[in-house]
Amino acid sequence: MLSQAYRCGFQPFRQRLLSWVQCTTVSSSHHVQPSAIRHARSWSNIPFITVPLSRTHGKSFAHRSELKHAKRIVVKLGSAVVTRGDECGLALGRLASIVEQVSVLQNQGREMMLVTSGAVAFGKQRLRHEILLSQSVRQALHSGQNQLKEMAIPVLEARACAAAGQSGLMALYEAMFTQYSICAAQILVTNLDFHDEQKRRNLNGTLHELLRMNIVPIVNTNDAVVPPAEPNSDLQGVISVKDNDSLAARLAVEMKTDLLIILSDVEGLFDSPPGSDDAKLIDIFYPGDQQSVTFGTKSRVGMGGMESKVKAALWALQGGTSVVIANGTHPKVSGHVITDIVEGKKVGTFFSEVKPAGPTVEQQGEMARSGGRMLATLEPEQRAEIIHHLADLLTDQRDEILLANKKDLEEAEGRLAAPLLKRLSLSTSKLNSLAIGLRQIAASSQDSVGRVLRRTRIAKNLELEQVTVPIGVLLVIFESRPDCLPQVAALAIASGNGLLLKGGKEAAHSNRILHLLTQEALSIHGVKEAVQLVNTREEVEDLCRLDKMIDLIIPRGSSQLVRDIQKAAKGIPVMGHSEGICHMYVDSEASVDKVTRLVRDSKCEYPAACNALETLLIHRDLLRTPLFDQIIDMLRVEQVKIHAGPKFASYLTFSPSEVKSLRTEYGDLELCIEVVDSIQEAIDHIHKYGSSHTDVIVTENEKTAEFFLQHVDSACVFWNTSTRFSDGYRFGLGAEVGISTSRIHARGPVGLEGLLTTKWLLRGQDHVVSDFSEHGSLKYLHENLPIPQRNTN
Repeated sequence: MLSQAYRCGFQPFRQRLLSWVQCTTVSSSHHVQPSAIRHARSWSNIPFITVPLSRTHGKSFAHRSELKHAKRIVVKLGSAVVTRGDECGLALGRLASIVEQVSVLQNQGREMMLVTSGAVAFGKQRLRHEILLSQSVRQALHSGQNQLKEMAIPVLEARACAAAGQSGLMALYEAMFTQYSICAAQILVTNLDFHDEQKRRNLNGTLHELLRMNIVPIVNTNDAVVPPAEPNSDLQGVISVKDNDSLAARLAVEMKTDLLIILSDVEGLFDSPPGSDDAKLIDIFYPGDQQSVTFGTKSRVGMGGMESKVKAALWALQGGTSVVIANGTHPKVSGHVITDIVEGKKVGTFFSEVKPAGPTVEQQGEMARSGGRMLATLEPEQRAEIIHHLADLLTDQRDEILLANKKDLEEAEGRLAAPLLKRLSLSTSKLNSLAIGLRQIAASSQDSVGRVLRRTRIAKNLELEQVTVPIGVLLVIFESRPDCLPQVAALAIASGNGLLLKGGKEAAHSNRILHLLTQEALSIHGVKEAVQLVNTREEVEDLCRLDKMIDLIIPRGSSQLVRDIQKAAKGIPVMGHSEGICHMYVDSEASVDKVTRLVRDSKCEYPAACNALETLLIHRDLLRTPLFDQIIDMLRVEQVKIHAGPKFASYLTFSPSEVKSLRTEYGDLELCIEVVDSIQEAIDHIHKYGSSHTDVIVTENEKTAEFFLQHVDSACVFWNTSTRFSDGYRFGLGAEVGISTSRIHARGPVGLEGLLTTKWLLRGQDHVVSDFSEHGSLKYLHENLPIPQRNTN
């Protein structure tokens, strides 16, 4: 017994607890507590995550985000996943990755089951080896070595291959699971095991006992004896086991499984055969949608094609089991495809019985693209008219907006910190300021889209123009800032861009009414769909993967949100800043009257803003002077908590709490104070610890100020002003979509100009490149032409 237990992966200290458990036979007389086995497990380097997994079976999950609550999971591995490309032998690296993922989920407390193909392929490899060895020996004895190359391998019968491969396949799985201290058990079934009531009960009891003892059942059809599948042999309400797809579905329903994951060699279900030009991956598939799908051929190996997978998935869904069909062979995703699915990420095709009330985010992306293109074709006056109408609606519908905002504030009370509550709050003055900013945008939009930047005469009757055009579709993700919605919408309208908006749930009521007003304004020129508000349960990470629909992502929120989006965005540019660590350097020649006023406004006027002051650098000569005392007294009155930099702390006998990091964005009434010996040291400090956002010098020496302005490498560099001026509205841009600290395209507060790109227009008359060759009839002129002035009245 000990050797059997050790062979199944139990470590010596577990043998003492479980030595009486035989891995090859499960007896109903054993009463092992599952918790005892789990606590005895050696975790190795597999992370343990506590997940609330209790769930009443009977209804499938409605949304992907609920899949993380799945307790019992069946993973079906198709032949294309398990086997190599030559169909002889197993894809060992892929299998090892799958086993690791299954082990991670098992160690989280879930109950994992595998339905696996591969016995035929593994057996074919073994039999081919034996035949080649036998033939080579015979021919070496009778014909000599020179005829070995002419050996032919006979066609191998599948049942014989399965018989030869089953034991080796199971031994391989057993060895792999052993690495994670998990025991596996093999179960071979045929159709009769489901149709014969006694066998069905025995199978059910065996599987439940294995799961109770924390053992992973590995199930496969007994291909050595199974008869060929009969067409249309399904009983009423019961799926017949024709292949491993139907086996997995039958097993999932029989065992009241929460989730069935079917892995194959395609990404999921497409609306037309994969590989065709117009094929699109279907994110969510609903019963009744089969008519909209064209099925291709079956996979390169295995019994079933996509049609059989869909049939099995729908049958399992009807039985209360959620289903995802995904690619288990792609090298970039196969290493985490199973865990990604369980975490609710947008992988493969999710089968759901609950259709969303509105469009999917993919459909919204297409509507934003189409609406944006129509918006770009409008006259500048028409786009300005839409923005003016939206500004009027913000003031006319003030009461409705504030009522919706009040609901958000009441629901957020006690859940959000004070700075975030302040961001969430709307007021009459805020709405009035928004309306003023929108009218500024409308005025500046007259000469935006289609503006000629350059004209060149390439040759006679061949003229080139560079003109401004919209970027395309923008995705703006924002937190706790409902006033962001009309600002960003107005900038998108003015620049002719389609827009997807994803707001925080804490501002749901405010965002909903502001979006309705935006669409009302857009409707006056028939472009209502150009601005879309994403209300589905899309995770931000999933939105960042829509690289074929989104051209630019603009995050508006915490530094953590920006970092997460920058990390998640694959192939889509992200415009923004991850942190707003703004500095103010008080020079030795600073004015006493100006310093306290500038520090107060920069830090205390709105401490949660990204352009609020976070680090105050003071020249060493100002220590223990009336100016320094005035600064400290003012900060005390404003209840600002001071953190001393290491150099500042060294000057004090009893200093404030020493700063944990000089690279900190507090976002609250907290401030770091540090001492520097010179302007150069101040600049070096800013470059080392700043975020290239906004940095200020306070001095009366113009030469010193100009040195600072020219040498500090930040998006915004100021002299004798508050950091809070770093804002699109205050810059006269009307509003901003954000402040960019990147070094390409746009930097600083990004207004209308930052949402435009260019395209080239070439007008000719039967011109061909060969005419400009060495012996051609034409020569390049490359003359600069005057740019026509547009009427902006």
